[in-house]
Amino acid sequence: MKRKLGILSECLVGEDPTKTLEKIKKAGFDCFFTGTQDQEKAAELVAKAKELDMTCDFIHAPYKGINNMWLAGMNYLNIMNGMKHTVDIAAATGIPIVIAHVSSGWDAPEITELGLARFDELVLYATERKVVIAFENLRKVGNLAYFADRYENMEYVRFCYDCGHEHCYTKYVTWMDIFRQKMVATHIHDNHGRGEEKVGDPDEHLLPFEGNMDYERMIHKLDEYEFDGALVLEVTNRRHPEWTHEEFLATCYERIKKISEM
Repeated sequence: MKRKLGILSECLVGEDPTKTLEKIKKAGFDCFFTGTQDQEKAAELVAKAKELDMTCDFIHAPYKGINNMWLAGMNYLNIMNGMKHTVDIAAATGIPIVIAHVSSGWDAPEITELGLARFDELVLYATERKVVIAFENLRKVGNLAYFADRYENMEYVRFCYDCGHEHCYTKYVTWMDIFRQKMVATHIHDNHGRGEEKVGDPDEHLLPFEGNMDYERMIHKLDEYEFDGALVLEVTNRRHPEWTHEEFLATCYERIKKISEM
């Protein structure tokens, strides 16, 4: 199955992402995503994308303090308002999907009624603005699997498959079997997995084939569920200061293209 190929617009650290888009396009990419929380910058990126015949497929919401969504008190307001702000940016600029986290850390809070009510509020906020919220897999299986059932009939709730997170956080879980046809976005990167101990953070965000991720298995699963969305790299050039920007992007494109052709 032929799929679009994309990368993070902020992949060249320190460079204006609008300028980076020209290099991304020249390298061969079809699309990108952004993590900007500046509506003016997001609009600029979307306008530049149209000029280059590219698409901005999704925008990533902030996630610092995401565990507060599940805890009593008012500390959750910063992250809630941040996620709603991202939805507003998406609605204003025509970006169709917002990627959101559900929790963070090996010892993330358990599901609470208070937390569910807050996420319900976020889902309704996005639905009213016709923006898809795509929840991303991280360490905890139960809360996200519960969301797959809780929001099963919600048109604007979907999921983002992060292959690197699956590999190093939940190595015995095949998330695509949980997300199935409700998956709308991907994060592609590499790492070396982890042992049995749940310690540290093995989420290295390496370029494909710098770790030991099984991309052939991943592609077979994407085909099984007829996923026709983009394969999108979530990487930066921070680990490769020896490469020029053009060399970095050419390598990224070569590797994601290799995966797409498996």
